[in-house]
Amino acid sequence: MNYTHTIPPQTGAAFELKKGNTLTVLDPRGQQVSDMVLFNKHDLKEKISSGKTMDFEESILLSTGNFLWSNRSNKMMEIKADTNGRNDFLLAPCSPETFQIMYNESGYHPSCLENLHLNLKSFGIEIDDIPTAFNIFMNVQFDEKGRLKVLPPTSKPGDLVRFTAEMDLIVGLTACSAEDSNGGTFKPIHYVITEGDGF
Repeated sequence: MNYTHTIPPQTGAAFELKKGNTLTVLDPRGQQVSDMVLFNKHDLKEKISSGKTMDFEESILLSTGNFLWSNRSNKMMEIKADTNGRNDFLLAPCSPETFQIMYNESGYHPSCLENLHLNLKSFGIEIDDIPTAFNIFMNVQFDEKGRLKVLPPTSKPGDLVRFTAEMDLIVGLTACSAEDSNGGTFKPIHYVITEGDGF
């Protein structure tokens, strides 16, 4: 039996994922983004790269059948299933500065960067090591001039994205903390780790 892990709203998790095993990320309530970063378990300097991924996949919209690549041009994950079909690989994890600069907030606000670091530091990963995340369920639109706009996710309750690991990984995962990314509310994210490529 596969255990469903829950990431509470505005928090994160980090864990190991072995080569050949499957990670399923689920949106149990709908319209909730999850930031995901990946590191090679055996060499933490190798990590997920948005630039390399978009180069090799020749797209900024990644879904079923695409691979996520590392800064060393190695495949890290394959997207095996995606019931929502809209993810983002352009925007960095929200940080304390995000809310100061973009939201004009002066007090404390949880952020994905902070939550990723909090959970990944036990693996020896520092905050400056955290790259641009693969933003699962995030709905980023852009106009003909390239101007970006973050809209509420199109994901519905129970939507999922399923990945197969192409190498032994350290995975950081969040339930995103930015209001605009999640339609103004904060909800949990679920994930399941499965041996092999089943569910």
